[in-house]
Amino acid sequence: MASNSGEYIEHHLQNLQACTVDGEWVTNLGQTKICSGNIWAVNLDTMFFTVTLGALFCFLFWRVAKNIETGKPGKLQAMVEMVVEFVDGSVKDTFHGKSPVIAPLALTIVCWVFLMNLMDLIPVDWLPTAAHLVGIDYLKVVPSTDPNVTFGMSISVFFLILYYSFKIKGVGGFVVGELMLNPLNPKELGIPTFGFRILWLPIMAFNLILETVALLAKPLSLSLRLFGNMYAGELMFILIALLGLYQLPLHFGWAVFHILIVTLQAYIFMMLTIVYLSQAHEAH
Repeated sequence: MASNSGEYIEHHLQNLQACTVDGEWVTNLGQTKICSGNIWAVNLDTMFFTVTLGALFCFLFWRVAKNIETGKPGKLQAMVEMVVEFVDGSVKDTFHGKSPVIAPLALTIVCWVFLMNLMDLIPVDWLPTAAHLVGIDYLKVVPSTDPNVTFGMSISVFFLILYYSFKIKGVGGFVVGELMLNPLNPKELGIPTFGFRILWLPIMAFNLILETVALLAKPLSLSLRLFGNMYAGELMFILIALLGLYQLPLHFGWAVFHILIVTLQAYIFMMLTIVYLSQAHEAH
């Protein structure tokens, strides 16, 4: 295990990884940095906790749906109904198109991201110490502190944005009408129509560049916002843990405050997804 503060922090920020070396798959189980710097390395701990939490979310909601009661619902059913009603209300208030996918997608995002973020409230040494006892020396338990997860989710949302943009608006409506001409209306800008026709090619080309940058910024900001906030929170817990026994009051205070961050980040990711997909459905 770590012998000083620097090694302690570095140890807790290191993923359990698998990578190929000389054509063979190897892991860093034994405190070796054999996969460090390998961009194709697979973060095994991230995949394990992400899939496990996703399966937990599906199981809980499936169990409630299967055993639903109408008279006096239990605490779990009441909680699930509150979440579903909250997400349904958010979608109805924000999404202006018609799609059977958006509400289930928003529900999945907010619950899955919340569960991943919630792992940050587990004391930083509990699960890594338990893993060390069975021979696993590296273990990161918060999937949303891995940029591979946040970028993967945001890129999936980005592909949905492109899909619905082309489906609803068509190639011409999306590429020309939205990326090249929006918001270039000569009458609204006070530009004479004749002058606009002369300059339309360079103006459209320049506008295409600006709108493409804005389009690509959506998944980038979506992923970095979640990753940055959760990574900073995890680092704070690690720094507090360095105090040893004296960490307890600070850990409790930061954990109470971090509950707000955990919930807020899940909500923001969900709402921005709904907003982006609503914009993609605006045919006009």
